[in-house]
Amino acid sequence: MNDIKKYVQENKQRFIDELIELLKIPSVSADSAYSQDVIDTADAVKSRLEEAGCDKVEICDTPGYPIVYGEKMIDPKLPTILVYGHYDVQPPDPMELWTSPPFEPVIKKTEIHPEGAIFARGSCDDKGQMYMHVKALEYMVKTNNLPCNVKFMIEGEEEVGSTSLSWFVERNQEKLKNDVILISDTGMISNEQPSITTGLRGLSYVEVEVKGPNRDLHSGLYGGAVANPINILAKMIASLHDENNHITIPGFYDKVQDLSDAERAEMAKAPFSLDAYKKALDLNDVYGEKGYTTNERNSIRPTLDVNGIWGGYQGEGAKTVIASSAFAKISMRLVPNQEWHEITDLFTKHFESLAPSGVTVKVTPHHGGQGYVTPIDSIGYQAADKAYHESFGVKPIPVRSGGSIPIVALFEKELKSKTILMGFGLDSDAIHSPNEHFGIFNYLKGIETIPLFYKYFVELSK
Repeated sequence: MNDIKKYVQENKQRFIDELIELLKIPSVSADSAYSQDVIDTADAVKSRLEEAGCDKVEICDTPGYPIVYGEKMIDPKLPTILVYGHYDVQPPDPMELWTSPPFEPVIKKTEIHPEGAIFARGSCDDKGQMYMHVKALEYMVKTNNLPCNVKFMIEGEEEVGSTSLSWFVERNQEKLKNDVILISDTGMISNEQPSITTGLRGLSYVEVEVKGPNRDLHSGLYGGAVANPINILAKMIASLHDENNHITIPGFYDKVQDLSDAERAEMAKAPFSLDAYKKALDLNDVYGEKGYTTNERNSIRPTLDVNGIWGGYQGEGAKTVIASSAFAKISMRLVPNQEWHEITDLFTKHFESLAPSGVTVKVTPHHGGQGYVTPIDSIGYQAADKAYHESFGVKPIPVRSGGSIPIVALFEKELKSKTILMGFGLDSDAIHSPNEHFGIFNYLKGIETIPLFYKYFVELSK
């Protein structure tokens, strides 16, 4: 694989152009208005896998959006790597905050990305990172450097909970049989210091409604005599944290395992500048659970956040009403051992108990998933460690991520396989936000590094 850098440089512009074409398709799985675009993206991924060298590629129907399955099997005696990714993307809203249209990709130079970054929804999460694996396969096939079997499972519902993926995995265990699962849907510390994600938080996502009178009311005629659902909702939400930013739901922390001082000290070795962190987010200070550092708060501790809140009049000017209902969307990031169904039930019971007379409360669960921790002594982790070290010239650091990929725990349960998370994005890439982007350096470096994982995984498996 000594020619991988040369191959990437010779095909650099084509690799970029192909990704840009994929990013132009608005595959927003959360909005039914984009349903045809999601299906069109699945077709595009199928074509790219065929061109890259898969011998078999198929669009697999599910109760929801289709899953693209591909494989290149060269010898059943050799190890098999299963690559997972997703082709759906987050909604682009709020549109007015984008500096360029979200589905009209442009390349811009930034302080962090002097070689340029592709600005578009899905550029980093996850089309760009998923497509690195397609181009890595192309290199290995065309240069006769593929050392083992490979399977691809690319889904279209990751951003809405991966419900159909669970259905698909449970029914296709033989088809998906593998020795290790490889995912690039995470990030690394910096372009100078790579890292490997060894832990993910789980997730419980709910929507709440506080309902009061049977219609919007005149705030002068009824104000002070009728419970205002927006006021009530604000008070209920505020009570979910105490003065130390500790979550107040009874039983919420019962299964949370505290890391030892030694484990926390090891985490603290990762390079981190609090001043740079605040500057990047334009903050004058950080905020969170008392007794924990910023990196601990966003990785090894559970959280509860309001993701959206609405009710009443929101148009221009004034309208003096008491809204009949108020709504909020709330996500809870969970750590290993917190079971998301159990947490959802605890939240529901507690939130309903907070409601005063005069209003009713409805909690609607949306989706969730389990947290995950992967061991660093596995062959897969060691192969990733060697791959990053050779590609970057620096040994990667194991880190835990604050994000969630709920299907990782499902994979281990159903397929009995460990998952290796080889991410190449950066915290500054604005995933899920306006102006999402993915560095050209990161994209090409991923294509260079992934084949090395294959090489070392096969060598270490002997």
